[in-house]
Amino acid sequence: MKLVGELRNCPNCNSIFVKTNLRDVCENCYKLEQKQFDTVYNFIRKSDNRKATMDEIVSVTEVEEELIMKWIRNGRLRVTGYPNLGYPCEQCGTLIQKGSICTNCSTNLKADLYKVEEEKRRVQELRKRDRAYFLDEKSRK
Repeated sequence: MKLVGELRNCPNCNSIFVKTNLRDVCENCYKLEQKQFDTVYNFIRKSDNRKATMDEIVSVTEVEEELIMKWIRNGRLRVTGYPNLGYPCEQCGTLIQKGSICTNCSTNLKADLYKVEEEKRRVQELRKRDRAYFLDEKSRK
C-alpha cells in the first residue's frame, strides 16, 4: 500500500512534513501527541476516573482540551463508558460523543427540511393549477 501525501507545515511547530491520511502533524509532534494520548488514556481507564469531566482530565493530565476532542472526533479515543466525555454539537454546543450535531438539533433540522419540502410541493401544486387555469382560458377564445 502506497501512502500519498502532500507537503505541509505542521500546525503545531510549523516544520515541513508530508501530510497523509494517517497523520496531520510532523513526526516530532506526533510522538508528543502519542505520549499525551497515553497519559489521557491511562488516566480515564482507571475505574475511579471513568466519570471525570473534560475539565478534570485537562487539569490532571495537562493535555489540551482541543487535542482530546480531536481524538474523540476521529475515533481514536472511544468514549463509550465515559458519560462526561465528548465534544460540543456544532449547532448548539451540547456535549455529544459522535457525529457533528446532537439529536435535538438533528430532529429540528429534519423538521425544518420537511417544512421546506412541503412548501416546495405546495408551490408546485399552485403552479400546476395556474397553468391549467391559463390553458383553459386560452382554449375558450
